[in-house]
Amino acid sequence: MTGMNENPGALVPELLLLAAAVFGLLLGAWLPRHRQYLVRVLAAVAALGGLLATAAAAARPDEVVFGTSYAIDGITHATRAIVLVALLIALALSADATAGHRRETEFVVLLQLGALGTIALGGANDLLLLFSAFLLASVPFYALAGWDAQPLSTEAAMKYYLSGAFLGVAMVTGIAILYGVGRSTAYGPLREGLTAAPPAVVAVGLVALLAGLLFKAGAVPVHFWVPDVTDGTPAPVAAIVTTIPKIGALVGMYRLLLVAVPPGSVNWTLLVAVLAAASMTLGNLAAFFQTSVQRLLAYSTVSQVGYLLMAVAVAGRADLAQPSLFLYLAAYAVTNLGAFAVVAALPELRDLDDYRGLARRHPGLAAALVVCLFGLIGTPPTAVFVGKLTVFAAAVDGGLGWLAVLAVVNTVASVFYYLRWIAPAFRRVDTDEPEKSPRARTWTARTAYAAAAVSLLLGIAAGAVLPLLAGPPAVGS
Repeated sequence: MTGMNENPGALVPELLLLAAAVFGLLLGAWLPRHRQYLVRVLAAVAALGGLLATAAAAARPDEVVFGTSYAIDGITHATRAIVLVALLIALALSADATAGHRRETEFVVLLQLGALGTIALGGANDLLLLFSAFLLASVPFYALAGWDAQPLSTEAAMKYYLSGAFLGVAMVTGIAILYGVGRSTAYGPLREGLTAAPPAVVAVGLVALLAGLLFKAGAVPVHFWVPDVTDGTPAPVAAIVTTIPKIGALVGMYRLLLVAVPPGSVNWTLLVAVLAAASMTLGNLAAFFQTSVQRLLAYSTVSQVGYLLMAVAVAGRADLAQPSLFLYLAAYAVTNLGAFAVVAALPELRDLDDYRGLARRHPGLAAALVVCLFGLIGTPPTAVFVGKLTVFAAAVDGGLGWLAVLAVVNTVASVFYYLRWIAPAFRRVDTDEPEKSPRARTWTARTAYAAAAVSLLLGIAAGAVLPLLAGPPAVGS
């Protein structure tokens, strides 16, 4: 086709992940069980190679490849970098839990394919590619949720899959409606077509389309799968499904609303702002009453999505919208994975009371837990603090001061349930009570330390990182 930029060289990070997944699956079929770790090493090498390729691509001009379907711009570069770093942390976090397991290879391959779909969500510049990326970011994670084939995991996987299937149908219905009135699936021409389309029809199509992306993000009102899947799966799996898919879903939503939907056709700013308010508030309220640490983190992720949606709501209306979104996403990914790493390092501790005396038995893990939980609150000098601060500033600049005030109130309220977890860790254990003192998993504990350190370093270096995350999207004609 004339004018079709079919340049595979622009997709080096994505191709490295795909090649490592395919070759890793073949390699795992021949390796003995005690050498399956080589598949994990291959995945880590592909992720590191992808980061290097991303850095090289960021120095080149923006472009739209394969027609107008995939954008290679600052948004895609930032998505790649965040997802690949999260992938590296997830590989380390899950090493102890999956080492020597008969399905270790499948775990790594599914994780890579899900990460690939997540990156594609961020770079999609066409509705059809957006839905294809949605499927690629969904199906591997459905399988990952039931990876260990335990009763609770199987139930969680079924809930995850059925929720995703229903909302995937809603998403493709929305795409069909928008295509019908906009006469294009490419974002640039679609924007022009929707300008003259009936606003009511555009609103229906957009709401149906956003339902699928909100499901991937775990936002209200399609968050009902989050607590059951998070609590019913092993901690490494819960860490992955509550972190990595959110990145692509929120970036895909940001690009879609900024590039493809004209602001005059439907008031999507108010719609996203209301969803943000509902997510942060209901997530916090539900977290107050949890005693299971994984269920508490599940509702915490729902509330965190509410803060992230604030940046999406002011896309195109505030200069800080894009850099604040990516800084918060990077901070959230590292900090949330760090909190789950502490849980995964001590899998026998399921409830808040089980963490009593943690500071005496495992002082390093207790310190990592404090850093990550205070980070999720948004306490300086952690990265989430800077992320929240810039998101709040973007909301105010974008005319959503009421949402920023509500977010501050929710931030203060969240201190309560995070402290319910931190306080027992520093409480002395009564001598007449049995003491739970399991041995920490080595690699997972080291991952927790590293994630906590990165959260602090990213917060300190945020002033230098923030300008790198700005830049307009590349829009194909």
